[in-house]
Amino acid sequence: MKTEKEKFLAGEPYQIMDSELAADETKSRRLCKILNELDDTAVEQKDKIIRQLFGSVGKDPYIQPNFRCDFGYNIHVGDNFLCNYDNVILDIAPVTIGDHCLMAPHAQIYAAYHPYDPTQRANFIGLGKPVTIGDNVWIGANAVILPGVTLGNNVIIGANSTVTKSFGDNVIIAGSPAKVLHKNMPKK
Repeated sequence: MKTEKEKFLAGEPYQIMDSELAADETKSRRLCKILNELDDTAVEQKDKIIRQLFGSVGKDPYIQPNFRCDFGYNIHVGDNFLCNYDNVILDIAPVTIGDHCLMAPHAQIYAAYHPYDPTQRANFIGLGKPVTIGDNVWIGANAVILPGVTLGNNVIIGANSTVTKSFGDNVIIAGSPAKVLHKNMPKK
């Protein structure tokens, strides 16, 4: 029989109140607190904490306070990841972010959700779907990316948008729910 953490890591429904997962979340909160209290002159310390917190990290990550996540170890970021003020990543499932990605203030990425069935919700069953973000993506202020979304390369998400479905490369999206406004072709 699988543990709740094994179910969680396999992407299966799991018990949110599991003690092993609660310990993982506590560790993540403690690392986030340390990270959030460091100032910008503590570059090496910040880098070390980010690498302890996240599952994998490229070169030169930059995270402003107050950053929050559930577990951290399900977050994978590429090179030159910039995370501005007051961002949240709920990494119940893997959250993979490519190179040169920017998160504006208050942007949120949710790989977590709950069952539709009210009995399962009442019994604290959790679910997750991976979120994948390509290279050179800019997530605007207060944007929310929901579970299961995949975004291609060179995508811009407008401020206050809710991204409920996946989009390919080279688009500017905005709205709630987000839709394509126009192409975003990189200059050669």
